[in-house]
Amino acid sequence: MTWEVFSIVGTIAFAISGAIVAMEEEYDILGVYILGIVTAFGGGAVRNLLIGVPISALWEQGMLFQIALVAMTTVFLFPNNLLKHWRKWGNFFDAIGLAAFAIQGALYATGMSHPISAVVVAAVLTGSGGGIIRDLLAGRKPLVLRAEIYAAWAIAAGLLIAFGIASSPLELYLLFAAIVTLRVFSYTYKWKLPNRHIEGETSL
Repeated sequence: MTWEVFSIVGTIAFAISGAIVAMEEEYDILGVYILGIVTAFGGGAVRNLLIGVPISALWEQGMLFQIALVAMTTVFLFPNNLLKHWRKWGNFFDAIGLAAFAIQGALYATGMSHPISAVVVAAVLTGSGGGIIRDLLAGRKPLVLRAEIYAAWAIAAGLLIAFGIASSPLELYLLFAAIVTLRVFSYTYKWKLPNRHIEGETSL
């Protein structure tokens, strides 16, 4: 049940996130559906390839595809005066998708008895892979590469699950809430990881 809940929550959140980005870029309805589907399922497809799950497993998620289509259609049909307020919620839905799919990916890898490194990679790819593909298709710098902390929260989720610190349904739901909250704080208060800037030589 926990697995299914995170799958559904992540699918809805990322489908809506992809649809919002598509409408911000003024894509037509086909573009909205394509970007939403890629966002919702792209990370899981990449994860499956890397941890040894047949890519055909993606097509066995018929119910999730239907849920994604309903979510995207609902957002697309929203009145313009309400939709302009929804657009600013794009980061929030992305935070929900990141948390839900990072946990789902870690649980998936743990269930296959993969090592800790694979669990962390599965968490990161499932949580951020779809968003990376979405942003690249939309001509944007991927969120995972921006200044605010993003993928680090997926890594934390993967480690907590890999070491068994978060394993019961209650612990996983609390972890989900914590990741969403931390991600929201990240972009609200501009939390950043250390970085260095190397200036290039200027030609005379």
